[in-house]
Amino acid sequence: MFSSQRQLKMPRKMFVIFGASNILCMVFTISQAFKIETFPENKIVAQIGDVVSLTCRTTGCEPPSFSWRTHLDSPLNGQVRNEGSNSTLTMDPVGFRNEYSYLCTAICGSEKREKGIQVEIYSFPKDPEIRLSGPLEVGKPVTVTCLVPDVYPFDRLEMNLLKGNHLLQNKDFVEPMERKSLETKSLEVTFTPTNEDIGKALVCQAKLHIDEIDFKPKERETTKKLQVYISPKNTVISVNPSTRLQEGGSVTMTCSSEGLPAPQIFWSKKLDNGNLQLLSGNSTLTLIAMRTEDSGIYVCEGVNQVGKNGKEVELIVQEKPFTVEISPGPQIVAQIGDSVVLTCGVTGCESPSFTWRTQVDSPLSGKVKTEGSKSTLTLSPVGFENEHSYLCTVTCGRKKVEKGIKVDLYSFPRDPEIEMSGLPVNGNPVTVSCRVPNVYPSDRLEIELLKGESIIGNKNFLENIDKKYLETESLDMTFIPTTEDTGTVLVCLAKLHIDEMEFEPKQRQSTQTLYVNVAPRDTTILVSPSSILEEGSSVNMTCSSNGLPAPKILWSRQLNNGHLQPLSENSTLTLTSTKMEDSGVYVCEGINQAGIDRKEVELIIQGRGNYQDYFSPELLVLYCSSSLIIPAIGMIIYFARRANMKGSYSLVEAQKSKV
Repeated sequence: MFSSQRQLKMPRKMFVIFGASNILCMVFTISQAFKIETFPENKIVAQIGDVVSLTCRTTGCEPPSFSWRTHLDSPLNGQVRNEGSNSTLTMDPVGFRNEYSYLCTAICGSEKREKGIQVEIYSFPKDPEIRLSGPLEVGKPVTVTCLVPDVYPFDRLEMNLLKGNHLLQNKDFVEPMERKSLETKSLEVTFTPTNEDIGKALVCQAKLHIDEIDFKPKERETTKKLQVYISPKNTVISVNPSTRLQEGGSVTMTCSSEGLPAPQIFWSKKLDNGNLQLLSGNSTLTLIAMRTEDSGIYVCEGVNQVGKNGKEVELIVQEKPFTVEISPGPQIVAQIGDSVVLTCGVTGCESPSFTWRTQVDSPLSGKVKTEGSKSTLTLSPVGFENEHSYLCTVTCGRKKVEKGIKVDLYSFPRDPEIEMSGLPVNGNPVTVSCRVPNVYPSDRLEIELLKGESIIGNKNFLENIDKKYLETESLDMTFIPTTEDTGTVLVCLAKLHIDEMEFEPKQRQSTQTLYVNVAPRDTTILVSPSSILEEGSSVNMTCSSNGLPAPKILWSRQLNNGHLQPLSENSTLTLTSTKMEDSGVYVCEGINQAGIDRKEVELIIQGRGNYQDYFSPELLVLYCSSSLIIPAIGMIIYFARRANMKGSYSLVEAQKSKV
C-alpha cells in the first residue's frame, strides 16, 4: 500500500518539477530576449546649433512602449518619433536647454528597460578673427585684436597671438562662468611696426581645452600677413635746368618720395589764395614755352594710404635777360695773405654798369677796376675782413642782374714743429710739444702725436672762436723714453677738417727720430800695480764708464779745499816717478749729454824709509831662529800689503794669487 502510494506520488511530483522548470526556462528566455540599445551608446558631443538625434531601439518585444525624460525631469526640448521598435528624440537645433542626461524607457508587457545618453555641448564654430586698429605704419603704435566668436565653454579657452615666430601675448580665460551663454572672447596687443616686420605674419591661435570631450577641431588659427606701410618721407625735387628761367624756355621738374607702398606723386601749383591747383599725377612735370605768369611756387606731394609728404620749389620766369658770369666760380678758397681777383663779366648788354658789395654790406676792403663788359675786385693781401659773400650787380637799362661769389679763408702755411723739453734720457720723463703755427680756423684743427705706429696723443680744438685771428695751437705729451725707443720716429700730424673747402694740403706732418741717451753709470777704476806705492814708482789708473752716447772720461785730483784739478781726458792716467806729494784722492768722471757719474780712488805714496820697518833685526833673528816661521811671516807681510791697497782681505783671493 505504501509502495503503490509512493508510485502514484512520484509522477505527480515530477510533473510539478517539470512544469516549474519550463516556466523558469520561459521566464529566462523572455528575460534574455527583451533588450534596449541607444545610439549613440552613452554620450554624444554636439556643437550648439547642430541637429542631434538620439535613437532608442529594442529587441525581443513587439511592439514596445517608449518614453523619454531627462534625469532632472526638465523639458525634453525635442521631438519624439516612435516607429516600431525604434524611438528617436530629435533636438533641432541643440542648445544649452539640451545639455542633460536623457533616459529612454521601454516597456514590454510587464518588463521595463531603461538606458541613458549624456548630451554634452560646446561651441567653437569659426576660426579667430584678426582686426587692426588702423593701417600698419612704421614707427606708429597699432593695436591688434584677436577675436574668437561664439565660444562655449569659454573658461577652457586659451588664445595666443604671434608675430612671425615670436609670441606677443598669451591669455587663458579662467574666470568662472556665471551662466551658460555663447561668448566672444578677445586678446589685444599693441606694438610698433618696424621695417623688419615687412613680410611677417600675425597668427591668432585659439585652443579649447576639453580633453574629456572628443570633438574636432579643438584648435583653430588665423593668419594675417602684415601689410606694413611707411608714410611718405624724404620728398626731393630736382629742377633742370634751373629754378630761374627765361621767357620761352622750358623746365623739367622731377619729384621722388620714399614710402611703402611707393607713394604716388602729385604736382600742384600754389595759387594766390593758398589753394593748390592740381597739374599732374606723374613724377615728372615738364613746362614748355614759359611765360612770366608761370612764375610761382610748385608743390610736389608723395601720397600713399598712410600719409603724404610735400616739397615746394619756386620757379622764377624772367624776361629774356642779359647774362652775367662771375669767376672763378660761386666759391673761392684762399689762404690768408694771398692775392684774390674776382671777375664779373656780362654778355648781351652794350653799356653795363657794375657795382660790388658784400652780402652784409660791410666795406669791400679791395680795389675795383671796370673796363667795358668786365669788372674786377682785387683783394690783396686777402685777410679776415674779406671773408664774405661778394655780390656783383650789373645794371643794363631798367634790368638788374646780381651774381655772388663766396670767399672762404684758411691758414695752414707750414708743417708742424716738434720741440722737446730736453734730451731724451732713458728713464727720465720728457715732454714733446707739437706746434702748428698760424692756423685758421683753429676749431677745425686736429693734432695727433705718434711714436712709431702708436698714437700717444690726440687733440681736437673744438672751442668756439669769438673773433677771427691766426692762432698757434700745440699738443704737449709727456712720456718716459727707453733705450728701445732709439730709432723710433716721432710723427706730428696736423689735420684741418674743412671738407666743404677745396684746398691742398689739408694735412701736414713733421717727423723726428728719437735718439735716447743713457746717463753714465757703472764707472770703475782699475789701479795697476796698486794704490799703495813706494816713492819713485809708476802707477796706471784706468777708468771706464757705461752710457749712451759713450761717456767722455775726465781725470781730476781733489785738492785740499775740495775743488777738482783737471788732469787728463784719457781713460788711463799714468803717474811716473811718483812722489809722496802725489798722494791723494783721484776722481774719474764719466760725462755725456745725459749726466755725470764719478768714481774716486785714494793713492798712497810711501817713502823708502818706511820699508825698513818690515825688515827689523828682531825679525831677522826670528827668521834665523826658525825656518818654519819665516814663510808665515812673509805671507803675513804680503797679505797685509794687499789689505792696505784694497781695503779688504780675502783668503780665497790670497790662495788664487799664490797659485
